[in-house]
Parts: sequence; C-alpha cells; structure tokens
Amino acid sequence: MNFIKIYTGFNNNYPWKMRKNIILCTCILINLCASFSVAQNSESADADSWNVSAEGDFNFTDPFFILPIVTADKNKLHLEARYNYEELKTFSGWIGYNFSGGKEFQSKITPMGGFLLGRITGFAPGLEIQLEYSGFEFYSESEFVFDTEDKENNFYYNWTDLTYSPADWLFFGFSAQRTKAYETDLDIQRGFLIGGSLANLELSGYCFNPGTDDLYFLIAASIEL
Repeated sequence: MNFIKIYTGFNNNYPWKMRKNIILCTCILINLCASFSVAQNSESADADSWNVSAEGDFNFTDPFFILPIVTADKNKLHLEARYNYEELKTFSGWIGYNFSGGKEFQSKITPMGGFLLGRITGFAPGLEIQLEYSGFEFYSESEFVFDTEDKENNFYYNWTDLTYSPADWLFFGFSAQRTKAYETDLDIQRGFLIGGSLANLELSGYCFNPGTDDLYFLIAASIEL
C-alpha cells in the first residue's frame, strides 16, 4: 500500500524516449514475473517456487494517477518493481533479502537496495517490515531516496499500516505516511483503511486527512499470481 511525495516545479518537457524506456522496463518485468509464476504453477509446489504478486494503487489526488507494483519472492530473494511511487513518471527497481520466521507470532523483515530512473535518477536503501499476531498485523516500508542529479530532491519516506482482522476475509485499521523532503518540515498524513479478500484477490480503501482540506482517497487492488 503506497503513496508518494509529489514534487512540483518539474519541466513538462519530459523526454519521451526516457518515458518510453521506463514503461518498457516495467512491462518487461511484469511479463517476466508472470512467466515465472506460470512456469512454477505447472510444477509441484515446493520451497523453491516463486511467489509473485501485482498491485495497483488508484490515487484520487490532483492529479489522479495509478501506481503499479510487482513483487517476486523466492526463498530469501525479494524482487520489486514500482512506477509512480517515489515520483510521478519514475521507475524504481529493488532487490532484497527476506528474514522470516515464527508460528503464532510471525515476522518478515526485508532490507533492500534500489535504483530510480525518470524524474528522479538515483538510488535508495529501503526496509520492509511485516509482523502478525492473533489477527493483528503491523506493516511498514521505509526508504531514503538520494537523487544523484539534485540533492534538493533527497527525501525520507515511510508508510505504516496497523490492522486487525476479525475474520479471514475482513480487515480494518489505521494508516500513516511520513515524508521528509530535503530541508523541509516533516510531513505526516494520517487516516484509516478497510479491506477484504477473496481467494488470491484483495481490495483496500484508504481515507487520509479526514476533516481537513487535504482529504484524499486511495483504492488498492492486488492479486497473487
């Protein structure tokens, strides 16, 4: 579940060649992940199989935009591709290592490293944390973005969800995101979420900044391939 810090003041004459290359890279990665999933489904499931998921976040902001995310995990290896995440018209690719364990209390911690191409060109260390216990789930993802062309675009980002599931198909809770842009005050946005799942599909709705002029909504749809 993700939202981005949208920066203003970029040149609208964004090179079409770069834009086309980013879109092409995203499509290739999605096709590769889908191919891995299909290939694994044709064989018996085992510990070495790929776990692939795709997510689309529909951000009802100004401007409206869609944020696609594809992840692929195999044993300890974690791969991830994002578009419109750190910035509009920006692609990011990630590789990480999964530390997981537990029975009643389950945990999954994934340190990652990533690169960015587009309106922001640079690199980013990141961390994803997922903790589950007795119907409660804590999820957090953080990253430090370093723009190699303009340090004023450097920023810290965190997204955190705390949810409770009274049933296997239903969950609700609170969400917050924090963005620390270069030489700016810390921006914290809070809200709530509710969602449900059916088989390998999941749908969530977010409402941020209720009761303020900065109210906005996000709908996230995901599928495990």
